[in-house]
Amino acid sequence: MKQTLQLKIGQSLTMTPQLQQAIKLLQLSSIELQVEIQQTLDSNPLLEQEDNISEMQVEKEVDLDKEDITEIKTSSDSLNEDRSEQTLPDELALDTGWDDIYDPSPTASVSQTSAGSGEDYRDLFENQAKSVDELYDHLVWQLDCAHLTPTDKEIGLAIIDGIDERGYLTESLQDIHQGLLTQNPEIELDEIEAMLHLIQHFDPLAVGSRTPSECMKIQLKQYDAATPHLNKAIALVDHYLEYLARNDMAVLKRRLQANDEELAAIIKLIQTTNPHPGQLISTTHAEYIKPDVYVVKNNGHWAVKINQDNAPRLKINETYSKLIKRGDNSEQNNYLRNHVQEAKWFIKSLQSRNDTLLRVATSIVERQHDYLEYGDEAMKPMVLRDIAEELEMHESTISRVTTMKFMHTPRGVLEFKYFFSSHVGTADGGECSATAIRAIIKKLIAAETPNKPLSDNKIANLLDDQGINVARRTIAKYREAMNIPPSNERKRLF
Repeated sequence: MKQTLQLKIGQSLTMTPQLQQAIKLLQLSSIELQVEIQQTLDSNPLLEQEDNISEMQVEKEVDLDKEDITEIKTSSDSLNEDRSEQTLPDELALDTGWDDIYDPSPTASVSQTSAGSGEDYRDLFENQAKSVDELYDHLVWQLDCAHLTPTDKEIGLAIIDGIDERGYLTESLQDIHQGLLTQNPEIELDEIEAMLHLIQHFDPLAVGSRTPSECMKIQLKQYDAATPHLNKAIALVDHYLEYLARNDMAVLKRRLQANDEELAAIIKLIQTTNPHPGQLISTTHAEYIKPDVYVVKNNGHWAVKINQDNAPRLKINETYSKLIKRGDNSEQNNYLRNHVQEAKWFIKSLQSRNDTLLRVATSIVERQHDYLEYGDEAMKPMVLRDIAEELEMHESTISRVTTMKFMHTPRGVLEFKYFFSSHVGTADGGECSATAIRAIIKKLIAAETPNKPLSDNKIANLLDDQGINVARRTIAKYREAMNIPPSNERKRLF
């Protein structure tokens, strides 16, 4: 076969480094973006963050410090002289305070400082994240206060090590016993059971229980013996808890020999217990979400604006950029030239990211303004293709923009993906979103009669009366997605 050369003209999309960087920044969340910006600032000396304070303000503050430094020093010296002349009396009244003898120091309070600086410290301690081992530390602290022998304390620590965040003991007493025998061969299983009984009466009550039945039984036994229906409530959680979980009221009434009113009172008494005592002691860190855009209503119109706090304003360092010389191919000059080009690309990619976020968010708000006005039931059906066709973008770009991006609205901080839902046909030929259908289902179930809950077929008929054609299996799928049990498990006697 003879080899030949042919020339062809064609167009193709090339993934340039600039395009790859823009795509990477577009799919990052706000927290990941801040990390990426910080790493770029550390690696690129020609990229720096803009300062909010102007040079005029800095000069003014410097001049003010020079003028007032003498006055401050003079007032401080006079204050020290006045305090040096003060003497402490030989005898003080029992209710005498420090401020009665010495003048209080002229320091501003937290509220005054925050008012002057514009910062708010009111939730400084309220928003502190809890320690992951808070339940463990809480139980160990109570163990130390119990004044136990070293052996009993070692047994207690072994038991506490096996308690999970819900407050349940995840290890068997035999396994704990075998683990302790290596250090203390004289420990018996009865000692471990006695120590477990002690820990189960720590705060929170019933921590260290092995089953939900044991947990609720311990809590019920702390009630006054004269509490109505207490014995039957203990018998229910001890022997018939599985029937209560299945909502089999007929079997419970027959086993407990109780009528409807008595069984209702027994269940109410059981509901006063906590099946997860460990959750009373928080063990999770507080998680915060920084919204990418804010949605506000101004003069009857919904407006969208970018959250500037997520990405600081960047600029190119003028001092280093002036050192670049044209026509100079030295190593230092090429280093500066390459980094200044990378800085320009990075700043441009950030601007492109903000512009794309703003365009997509604005399009979403224009299509879902009824949801912002009236709630979930007014949510319109929308898919990625709708936004992509309107903005003349690819669906993959819209998917990147809407993933892990959040919008601050009057109805809460919502992910962009929340506003997208599938289409469901209506009787008049229109369309209804799946989110709106789930909201209607939730509303119908919330208003149902407890002793006669709505079945999936009945809910489908009620939706059909409203012109929404939804199959019974679709109702069941939406109900399970919202963690709503079926009608037989929702039935209540009261």
